[in-house]
Amino acid sequence: MANDKPAAVEIKRFADHHVITQPNPLRKVLLRVLDKDLDDPIARAEKALAGLSGEFKNWMAIEADRLAAAHAEILRDGFTDSTREELFRAAHDIKGDAATFGFPSAGAAAESLCRIIEHAPSLDQVPSDLITHHINAIQAIVRERTKLDTVSMASELSRQLRGVADEYLAHANRDRPEHLEAILAPSIAPAD
Repeated sequence: MANDKPAAVEIKRFADHHVITQPNPLRKVLLRVLDKDLDDPIARAEKALAGLSGEFKNWMAIEADRLAAAHAEILRDGFTDSTREELFRAAHDIKGDAATFGFPSAGAAAESLCRIIEHAPSLDQVPSDLITHHINAIQAIVRERTKLDTVSMASELSRQLRGVADEYLAHANRDRPEHLEAILAPSIAPAD
């Protein structure tokens, strides 16, 4: 490409100011697209999600099974670094994916379980029923989500689990003020 002579700087003088306009060499390479030819990435993404929506229930069922398997391993071998990490990762994945896949109540229950894992002084001291109830709730929400009357029940179940978990964590961390602040901070409950 030959070097074109750069356009001159344009200066418009007014009584109280000057307007300086510099040349824009990129105008030569700019491609104008008609409005009808514009790509809408949001529309493409929504269309792709709609095409995959039949798979969402299966994906959540797989994640719920992974969580149950991690819990079964803990019941069999106890809490170790690897079993704790796998339980946390499985719950955290559900927490992150649930709303996208149409299971916000399962996400809320998974978030509550993540809080227990993160903030309990010792997981061996956490009542085993508290963890079991979270896992059973997540599995029930994923399994029964297609029934219309279960939406409000799932939301209430997740809310109550969070309340019990917060009450336990506040009690268990009463001597650890650095954790109490995080535990007692309000969170936004998802809307179903």
